[in-house]
Amino acid sequence: MIIAIDGPSGAGKSTLGKMLAKKLNLLYLDTGAMYRAVALAVNRANVPYRDIDRIADIAENSEIDLIGEPDAMKVMLDGRDVSIDIRTLEAAQAASIVSTISEVRRIMVEHQRIIGESAPNGCVLEGRDIGSVVFPNADIKFFLTAKPEARARRRHTEDQTKGRISTYEQTLAEINERDERDVSREDSPLTIADDAVVIDTSELDLTEVFDQMIAKISERKASAA
Repeated sequence: MIIAIDGPSGAGKSTLGKMLAKKLNLLYLDTGAMYRAVALAVNRANVPYRDIDRIADIAENSEIDLIGEPDAMKVMLDGRDVSIDIRTLEAAQAASIVSTISEVRRIMVEHQRIIGESAPNGCVLEGRDIGSVVFPNADIKFFLTAKPEARARRRHTEDQTKGRISTYEQTLAEINERDERDVSREDSPLTIADDAVVIDTSELDLTEVFDQMIAKISERKASAA
């Protein structure tokens, strides 16, 4: 089974994707982490963002692996654990720029399809173009969304928990900026697939959203039996 989860930053994709993968014994693939790893490699090589050819070459030749259980997944870049390094604000901002490059997206989509298709029991993939581009024939597609203010509150709380210095206003501005880049990029913009199950998580807690997703998956399995 292939489960696609798309949505803007801070809608709960990662947390719920991990919960589903654990519950259903599926592989979990955080596609955003792959773009962050590429962006980290680009920054470490001091390659300017305008040098598209060199960035594409880095994306093509970097060895990116996601290993371990969903709750404790490690992101490996060329054999080194970069799980912490890719979660900085700088890495997030760099990834949002690098991910607008068409050639980079083509390379990443190819990798993601290979990983998803080779998963023995199936895969939960989360990102921004999973249901529309990576796996348009996914068994079920979810689009998680929430008001920018709700997403900013969640992200700010997460930052505080992890010791990152930020303000709510700064976080909200970053989310709005990221949203604009996601929906306006020419290649694979953030869109809602026609057959996606849309869930607004603004006023829901994780358990409520998770229960809705499990119910929809059960319905889909029953109808396919």
